[in-house]
Amino acid sequence: MSQVKEGDTIRVHYVGKLMEDGAVFDSSEGGASLEIKLGSGEFIQGLEEGVIGMNVGETKSIAMTCDKAYGAHSGEKVFEFHKDRAPQDVTFEVGRQYQLFRADGMPVKVTVVEETGTGYIMDCNHPLAGKDLVFEVTLEEIVQE
Repeated sequence: MSQVKEGDTIRVHYVGKLMEDGAVFDSSEGGASLEIKLGSGEFIQGLEEGVIGMNVGETKSIAMTCDKAYGAHSGEKVFEFHKDRAPQDVTFEVGRQYQLFRADGMPVKVTVVEETGTGYIMDCNHPLAGKDLVFEVTLEEIVQE
């Protein structure tokens, strides 16, 4: 029986949970499995490393610290967006995610953290930055070795 190795393309079903309280943040249950080309850098490091050596049909719990997931939370990615820079017809809601554009035109997702007298505190860290995670992964198939 072949095992997953670096460079394989695989399909997995998964449930992603926060390590601290077990809250589910993402799942493929009831939907299509996730296809991953290992070593491509498209997926989080801890998940790619954790599936190496798995056999088709096997289920495994893969725990990882934030440095192998979405990275540490960076204070440099939190900033104040002044209200006078926003279009007049736009009202930002605390807790919601929005897409803004950097000066160079590149899109960036931000979460509104707080409203101040002059603007909004926005965080462009990934929502799971700084979180330790656990993925329950079932290897559905090795698509390409």
